[in-house]
Amino acid sequence: MFSVDDHRYMALALRLAERGLYTTDPNPRVGCVVVRDGRIVGQGWHRRAGEPHAEIHALREAGEQAQGATVYVTLEPCNHHGRTPPCADALIEAGVARVVAAMEDPHARVAGQGMARLQAAGIDAATGLMQPQAEALNPGFVARHRRARPYVRCKLAMSLDGRTAMASGESKWITSAAARADVQTLRARSSVIVTGIETVLADDPRMNARVDFEARGPDRVVLDSTLRMPPSAAMSASPGSTWVATLSRDERKRDALQQAGLRVLDVAGGDGRIDLHALLNALADLEYNEVLVEAGPTLSGAFVLAGLIDELIVYLAPHLMGHAGRALLHLPGIDTMQQRIGLRMTELKQVGEDLRLTYRPA
Repeated sequence: MFSVDDHRYMALALRLAERGLYTTDPNPRVGCVVVRDGRIVGQGWHRRAGEPHAEIHALREAGEQAQGATVYVTLEPCNHHGRTPPCADALIEAGVARVVAAMEDPHARVAGQGMARLQAAGIDAATGLMQPQAEALNPGFVARHRRARPYVRCKLAMSLDGRTAMASGESKWITSAAARADVQTLRARSSVIVTGIETVLADDPRMNARVDFEARGPDRVVLDSTLRMPPSAAMSASPGSTWVATLSRDERKRDALQQAGLRVLDVAGGDGRIDLHALLNALADLEYNEVLVEAGPTLSGAFVLAGLIDELIVYLAPHLMGHAGRALLHLPGIDTMQQRIGLRMTELKQVGEDLRLTYRPA
């Protein structure tokens, strides 16, 4: 169905889409290539939400040469008015002859209707070319529209003997400077960082992305059932929004946080604990695509036990911290080999002196 040339041009469109990895949120990363008579006449990618989509950039570059051309785009062209006009209409008006999309848009307002609109206009339109690669570029956008929750990564750092801190709580620094810089890049592509109030009270982190390239940067969510969050916390001055997810209705505390620029997020729960499923549903409603959990062993373990981790990223440092050190995850209820949680390694990479291990649920 698809030729070698089709694959070659779609691969270029995917590389273009990747340029938006750190800037398009909450929109998907999309690339587009316009080809006429075996020659690339236009290309583009989506840069930021609210700005023209990839197809528009590519059509503008192609100009009149888009007439009768083939368009390769990594996501089905939209057919509705959002922040920008429908791309399907722009392709029809440009007079293109063929459109190849890597994947159908999972957004309910599109979901095949963009391609149907093109076909109704007499354009040869097909999807499915290099779909896995396109979905891998947008795991959060896909997850948010298909299952009403974001894609969740959990980042952890440990010594070779599986310790995250000394018994006293001392933990700076387990990993090398190179690994810590790598974490900043991971933060930069994330929509929001989730942590717990205990981490805030112990470390007062900023939870921002300190990188030397353009990035939208993550927002933050602190799980704090009883509103112990200090209004003066360092992350209140970090770029973007900082949410305090809570069960508390204490108006005095809520007002103090809001006056400090923090935002309060009411989430369902029980027994004094926030329901993690409800939290992720709320984050999807707020249009967060990719969640990065950076928390202590209790909250990280709770996400694992709830089956809510899509990707586990562990930085492994080449030293030993002793049996009295703190464990990687708190996983109560796992007492037998039958109860083990299986993982599948998807990547192994050396970062400085450390190893970065990436796993997904088995």
